[in-house]
Amino acid sequence: MAVRLQMKLGFVAEQDRLPDSPDTIVVVEPTVSGIARSKGQLYLLVTSRVSSRGASEGTRIAAETIRNEYYYDESAGIRVCLEKAIASVNKRLHHQRERLGLGPQHRDGPTGVGVAAVRGNELYVATVGPAEAYLIRQARLSILPDPNRERGLPARDLTVDVWRGEVNLGDSLVLISPNVVARLGPDELKDAAVTLHPQSAVEHLHSRFVAGGGSGSDGAIALEATEVAATEPKRTLVPVRAPEPLAGSPDRSPLPLADPVADGVVAVQAGARQARDVAGNRLGRAISALQDLLPRRRPAYRRVTPLSARRESQRRGAVAILAFIVVVGGLGLAVFLLGSAGRREAVTTVTSGQRALDAARADLGQVFSPGVDLVANDPNRAKSLLTDAWKALDQAQQAGIAATSIDPVRRDVMGGLDRLYAVVPIVDQVVVQLEPSAGVAVDLRTAVRGPDGMPYVLDHATKAVYRIDLRTKKPTLVIKAGTKASGLVAAAPKLLTVGGADVLIIDEKNVVWRWRPVDSKGRGTPARVRVTGATSWGDDIVAIGTFLKDRRSGLYNLYVIDPSARQILSYAVAADGSYFTAANNWLDTAKAVDGMTTMYVDGDIFVIDRGTIARYVSGSSEGWSARAPGDDLLRSEPHYSLLASPAERRTGLLYAYDDLNDRVIAFDKANGNYHEQYRLVTGSGLGDVRSMYAIPAVGTAPATLVWITAHEVHQAALGPVPTSSASPSPGSSGSAAPSGTAGASASP
Repeated sequence: MAVRLQMKLGFVAEQDRLPDSPDTIVVVEPTVSGIARSKGQLYLLVTSRVSSRGASEGTRIAAETIRNEYYYDESAGIRVCLEKAIASVNKRLHHQRERLGLGPQHRDGPTGVGVAAVRGNELYVATVGPAEAYLIRQARLSILPDPNRERGLPARDLTVDVWRGEVNLGDSLVLISPNVVARLGPDELKDAAVTLHPQSAVEHLHSRFVAGGGSGSDGAIALEATEVAATEPKRTLVPVRAPEPLAGSPDRSPLPLADPVADGVVAVQAGARQARDVAGNRLGRAISALQDLLPRRRPAYRRVTPLSARRESQRRGAVAILAFIVVVGGLGLAVFLLGSAGRREAVTTVTSGQRALDAARADLGQVFSPGVDLVANDPNRAKSLLTDAWKALDQAQQAGIAATSIDPVRRDVMGGLDRLYAVVPIVDQVVVQLEPSAGVAVDLRTAVRGPDGMPYVLDHATKAVYRIDLRTKKPTLVIKAGTKASGLVAAAPKLLTVGGADVLIIDEKNVVWRWRPVDSKGRGTPARVRVTGATSWGDDIVAIGTFLKDRRSGLYNLYVIDPSARQILSYAVAADGSYFTAANNWLDTAKAVDGMTTMYVDGDIFVIDRGTIARYVSGSSEGWSARAPGDDLLRSEPHYSLLASPAERRTGLLYAYDDLNDRVIAFDKANGNYHEQYRLVTGSGLGDVRSMYAIPAVGTAPATLVWITAHEVHQAALGPVPTSSASPSPGSSGSAAPSGTAGASASP
């Protein structure tokens, strides 16, 4: 009887895998006879020494690439196709090692590959890096050689050795992560493979690995060659009737008295039938007589219908039947045509969506492929290809292609476009988190960098201004509603800025208070500063700012946006700094300023007016404008709400917060050209940003952005994400605030 081999399979199910396991398992058993004869069955295990999201994505990419390249390549035998597929994976992982976090360029990567191909009784096995293959034959365990056992993918000089042999009845093959073998030992592996079914063996090994405190890579595949008996047709069995031994003899029973008894039974049955017929006839006659006694209706007169009338009725009936048939047939035909059109349209839509997805992948492949990076080498070409890919993905999504197929490609396309549009990822660090006290919640509104380098915040909930000590992480009260100073009682603070060595506070009664720290612990006393005409401001002033006239004396001017006066009012400081003179109209012509929400002064005055940035020089708005980033394909048009800058007049960068897209955009202060934009690496957004200021760069360290939410102070370095260095403290150097700054050298 002909005997052929069948491979019994066992592997770790996805739901039983460890949460931190980065391994990927792929099993392909073709159902098409041509593919099975030429390529056979493929069993693939891809492992990694590290546990991370990038490592998991790397193993998935490697497994899909080997499967696709192996079954697509018809140019050579199994051995050569496996070598070429692994080499292709090595190139692809080498190109994406930085994005996947696979280590620096001068070291070999952490990814390992174990692959087995079975065709008939032929067995091909190859292992590279942290993946091991064991052959169990006649209860003897053999490990297959691997010249790259201590190295992983991507590797600089890769050598793939494909082992070929014959698989016999009862042989077992195990592809397993060395992390599991190192914890359990080869003897445990051999005992499980010899005594158990492959699936039971893999589950036993995995449970022992988990019980022993194992973590990380846990992939395993077990195969066993078993016998399948071939079937052959047999002759159909036909029943045979025995010959009749009593042919020609009278039909008599061999039992005594059986025939007389049977004849008697027949006679009794005949008598019963005759009696039943007689009784039935009598009953029928009685019923007929009873019906004759019932009343009867007189016969109706006979109506004679003309032949023409009968023919007209027949014609109308035929027309009605024909019309009904036509209507039913028309409705059925319409339903059939509409249903077929819908199916054709659905098939056409899905086909066009798949073509669009393939086109997007092709465009992405031209931009990023092994050894090619058009974003760095040919930005214009890369922008055109990535834009086309983005639009093609939108078409695929509209056509109904699954998001699981579109999202990985869209992430790669967005990553390339973000590089083209100079998107810099930054890391958010919570500097201080203020907790509610006495049942009163924290509601921060404004933050400025004080003259001592510490953050000063205005809390709307407690109606107070606090100095936050970055060393102790504790707030110190500066002024609040009800504070008595200079013979007055302060109202609730509403505006906050910094001028020279002072922190300026304006309360709800338009009284200007000055607070200056007297030591490093933040102690100081508030004092009133007289501003001529401050009582005429009303309750609609929206922003204030200062400009340092003389660094040595620390004297500064005051600027107030007053919508009721349709002006930006400027106040010159007295020579002794004790008060501010009467207001001057700083704008050359009065205009509506009720749309202005934020002001920044550095020699010029920058304002945000209804979501756009404008610059005023000597009282007039000139030809300066902030250039948009140009990434309208990815994000909506910017809408700005906050401004900050750590630099002097017309030098360095101006930072603006785009609240619609939750990002910070940097512009060149001199000409308004777009420089770059900043987004958190987590993609979660900056949050409920209330106010912000910038700290200038120190040495090689980039500038730092500080912002507040309702109850937290955050900071982030505006530069590449550091690998092993902490972000600078918000109290390092410089001074800036969203409503004003002091640090320029020329008067506006």
